Amino acid sequence: MKTISHLHILILSIISILSSSCNDMLDKSPLDRFENDPTFWNNASNVEGITNSFYNSFTGYGNNGGYGLFYFKTINDDQVGNPFNEWEYTTIPSTSSFWTNGWEQIRLANIIISNVTASTLSDSDKVRFSAIARLMRAWHYYNMVRCFGDLQWIDKPLSISDTDILYGERISRDLVMDYVLEDLDYATTNMPVSATKITWSRNMANAMKADICLWEGSFRKYRTEAENLLAPDPDGANRYLNACVDACEYILSQGFKLNDNYQGNYNSIELANNPEMIFYKQYKQGTLSHSLIAYTSSSTTQSGMTKDAFDSYLFLDGKPLALTSLDTNDAGKIAYNDDTKQYNINISSVLAVRDKRLSVTIDSVLCFKGSTWARTFDGMQMTSTTGYTCRKYDNTSIPINYRNQTATNYTCSPIFWLSVVYLNYAEAKAELGTITQSDLDNSLNLLNARAGLPNLNVIPGFTDPANNHNVSDLVWEIRRARRCELMFDNWNRYWDLIRWHQLDKLDTSDYPDVILGANITNAVNPQVDTHSGYIYATKVNRSFQPRYYLYPIPSAEISLNPHLTQNPHW
Repeated sequence: MKTISHLHILILSIISILSSSCNDMLDKSPLDRFENDPTFWNNASNVEGITNSFYNSFTGYGNNGGYGLFYFKTINDDQVGNPFNEWEYTTIPSTSSFWTNGWEQIRLANIIISNVTASTLSDSDKVRFSAIARLMRAWHYYNMVRCFGDLQWIDKPLSISDTDILYGERISRDLVMDYVLEDLDYATTNMPVSATKITWSRNMANAMKADICLWEGSFRKYRTEAENLLAPDPDGANRYLNACVDACEYILSQGFKLNDNYQGNYNSIELANNPEMIFYKQYKQGTLSHSLIAYTSSSTTQSGMTKDAFDSYLFLDGKPLALTSLDTNDAGKIAYNDDTKQYNINISSVLAVRDKRLSVTIDSVLCFKGSTWARTFDGMQMTSTTGYTCRKYDNTSIPINYRNQTATNYTCSPIFWLSVVYLNYAEAKAELGTITQSDLDNSLNLLNARAGLPNLNVIPGFTDPANNHNVSDLVWEIRRARRCELMFDNWNRYWDLIRWHQLDKLDTSDYPDVILGANITNAVNPQVDTHSGYIYATKVNRSFQPRYYLYPIPSAEISLNPHLTQNPHW
């Protein structure tokens, strides 16, 4: 099958897909080929299989040895990778998987919608399958708009004869996103009402809608004409933020509850009974595995947490670093480890006065070149670029050979879950200016309670000197809560900085704490560079330019279709 381009498109007559039962999208058997004719589309089981192939769009923790979206994407201010991660593109590429894969999935959605509509399936099946396809068309368009901005809107299967579209111009990204919202509205209205957490449901569709609408609403509010060639759109922003609130309120009415164990959302071998899960990716030992635990438990140097991220966690008195009355000394202490029979730098006392999520996200022992450490007695010695190691996804009760070997890990991955809905709801209401104390108490403050923090008030009562986003005290604290709750998750931080129009915060010259790590002042002869006692994770600078708000259009696509113009500043 040829990938879609604006010159070369073939009718999709043979697609490799995975079919499944209606209850478990992981329980798949191969359906190698199908004939694109009415016989195929008149069979509900066939259509079930092809719609469930969209499940592969949710990479979760990755498949086998491949990377997923958690932890691995380090183009942010939360982690420093090894090697250091520059921008996704610094020059214009000839081709891009973000471009081709997105169009392939949109094309598949259009094929499903068109053929299901013309089939002899029952009306209920037609609506259900169309809702799934439109939901996933919305999802892939949303991801492409985030990357590339203006796009062509294509809502039907194309053939080579559709030259007016194949060689057409892009339309405004705002108009594309309005079409996306129409798809989301259709899906959330027509998706089956189901309690399942591993396949399509109205709960899952609303959780997706909340994510997309929060992103679009805040992007329209904070964008600038100088950098994005589009002025802020207050009316459009409010429309999407209200749509986010509506979707969140639907979820909040469905009886979901926070899981008592924060780490249990990330390191469990089964999430079916987790009251917080809305939709998750199920891994099974011997069937589908990942490598996330291995990359954060083995000798591979970890992409460590930055000083900037570490400092963002509140103290247990609910105050930030500059205002707390608790001990702010972040230097680790030399301590003897009975298990490993070696001396290491321990930060247990530092973590004891911070947001409880921090001690679950990173280890209490710092490890770096010249000072290695193993999380368990039988584990591998580890190092981190910043000294801070990621323990959030590890499950030490799993046998060691299923933890530190790639393609053997089988913990399940959250995709949409309640804590994110709480964060979306609080932020959208705050941006709209309609948030009440009750709204906070029924959303973000439930997360604070789990983290051992006091409630956040609508008027916080303090102003953090670290607030460099030019937003209110309340919005700043909500953004902080989002960062800490979702640390290392879902490539989340990068896209948050995009929608808040804060991408310049990744410039290492202006914000050096994004390449600094732990305080190892007390280390003896460390084999790493330090700056004022903090690990200097890299001396490679990452310079911000306005063009990085969008990816460049691949040059090969512009050659194929001269009506495709390049993105701003590229």
